[in-house]
Amino acid sequence: MKGRTPGTQGRFTLTRTKTTLEGIKMSAIRKLGAALGAVIAVAGTAVAGTTTAYAAEFEFKLHHFLGPKAPAHRLMLEPWAQSIMEASGGRIAIEIFPAMSLGGSPPQLPRQVRDGVVDMAWIVNAYAAGQFPRTEVFELPGVHQGSSAAVNMAMETMYDGELGKDFKGVVALFQHVHGGQAIHMADTLVRSPADLAGMKIRIPSRTGAWVVEALGASPVKTSVGEIPTALAKKVVDGALIPFEIIPPLKIHEQTRYQIEGPGGKRLGTTSFSVVINEDRWNGLPDDVRKIFEDASGSEWHAKVGEIWDGAEAFGIKMATDSGNEHVQLSEEEWAAFETAVAPVVGRWIAEMNEKGIDGQALYDQAVELVSKNMMSN
Repeated sequence: MKGRTPGTQGRFTLTRTKTTLEGIKMSAIRKLGAALGAVIAVAGTAVAGTTTAYAAEFEFKLHHFLGPKAPAHRLMLEPWAQSIMEASGGRIAIEIFPAMSLGGSPPQLPRQVRDGVVDMAWIVNAYAAGQFPRTEVFELPGVHQGSSAAVNMAMETMYDGELGKDFKGVVALFQHVHGGQAIHMADTLVRSPADLAGMKIRIPSRTGAWVVEALGASPVKTSVGEIPTALAKKVVDGALIPFEIIPPLKIHEQTRYQIEGPGGKRLGTTSFSVVINEDRWNGLPDDVRKIFEDASGSEWHAKVGEIWDGAEAFGIKMATDSGNEHVQLSEEEWAAFETAVAPVVGRWIAEMNEKGIDGQALYDQAVELVSKNMMSN
């Protein structure tokens, strides 16, 4: 289990030595073997007993949908869990189960946590259709303005207000976004909405579908893992995804153009949360909850943004190194995209209002906080 430090508590190392047994009768050898067997059995009992004696006081299972080599697993979830375990002095153990290894599908992760099947999960909020309506504001165009850290810190601020109402039966330990939806095109250079007319574009979420429709293209929903095949078979002409997806899926091999707005502006993003079962959280002692809270505060939200933006830089470099063209639109070109997708925000606000949620206030607060965070960083 990841909660134990290798080479310490509850582990014995048995070293075998060769003994010259010349002259010893076979009966004596048998007796020696029996005696060694008894010693090993006792040692085994001691190991088991020691392991139990030093077991963590609070053990947690964290489930998620990506593989163990994914940057999110290696650079975010593992360091976060390790920092908590170290700060607890061995009282807390967190075991991470990647790639849906405990069963189910990614959209079922929030329910698995609510039902107590797992203690914690890293989830894509949009996969759980309709369950996180307020949090969806951060996926709208115009909110992500080029800094994931600025968005993450705004999410943390708003969680204690309106956003927290979305999390029923679970508690969000931290939230974040990725680098935002850039345009990846197989063969077509896109510099204006008109260039996308009639194209088939893979979308990540329902708001992503609205964006694509507003740009005159046709949305096609696929999982992230299906994107390379969809591009290769011409099921789609392009995709809305961040640059960090390029290396693991080799997107650069199926595309020629990676397109984004000035200063890293994107056509919306995807939001994620690490959540814990609410009853489990409420049952923890105050000092244990504080360990989690200290590891998941503003500094960590900013750090996660840096991690994901760093993965963006690595991804686009791989694409350009292979000969792809990285297109950064001018302010004038980007303005045409912003005008085209502006109705998406209005559509979302109207839908929220029908649910009794002040969508305009949420959107205004999100944009204001992200802008403020960008100026202070």
